[in-house]
Amino acid sequence: MNLPNYLWNPPPVYSLAVRGNDARYPVSRIFCVGRNYHSHAVEMGVPVDKTNARPFYFTKSASTLVESGATVPYPCGTSNYQYEMELVVAIGAAGFRVAEADAAGLIYGYAAGLDMTRRDLQQVAREQGRPWDLGKDFELSAVCSEIVPIGKPGVLGTGAITLAVNGRQRQSADLSQLIWSIPELIADLSKFYHLQPGDLIYSGTPEGVGAVKSGDRIIGYIEGVGDVSLNIGQPE
Repeated sequence: MNLPNYLWNPPPVYSLAVRGNDARYPVSRIFCVGRNYHSHAVEMGVPVDKTNARPFYFTKSASTLVESGATVPYPCGTSNYQYEMELVVAIGAAGFRVAEADAAGLIYGYAAGLDMTRRDLQQVAREQGRPWDLGKDFELSAVCSEIVPIGKPGVLGTGAITLAVNGRQRQSADLSQLIWSIPELIADLSKFYHLQPGDLIYSGTPEGVGAVKSGDRIIGYIEGVGDVSLNIGQPE
């Protein structure tokens, strides 16, 4: 069979380590949930009333992925580079129009993630009614720990989620405070996408988001999952 002849090398397969497994988890798409903790929605100035709202999403390219422990340069185009600590759901089975009761069957495992954000660019876009891409979907902005397999269908509904910068705690909440639970998110997202193995869902951040600068070290933790860390380097 003749192999395709490309003008240049196609993009690599982006992947994450899996705890207890030599095989890696190939990442295809990254979905992110906006304003999924009441306290964070309030601090962003956009409170959420679940009775008359539904989840909303933005995406990051798989090429934005960076593994925990890395050092990344302070990004260009921003003076307000912020962290958002999040539980990441790793999808391991295909699903479309999935019932909430069946959502757990799509989960391969969990990870701890950082949705790094150029907040000033995001806020300008929000105020002008434009997409958030410049503020969210930029290089090295989706930080993720190793994937922790769940072993059997299960939903992580409680547990501490925290973040510290240079040893000082900045975020502290519990997964039970999610406005939309993991099963609700999977069921809702699958109404619009054919979810596939390799999809990641960043489930939202609690209050306490803030700016970091060159030389800072971020460490996040999720009970039952583990740590994620990031070092902020000098601008390019």
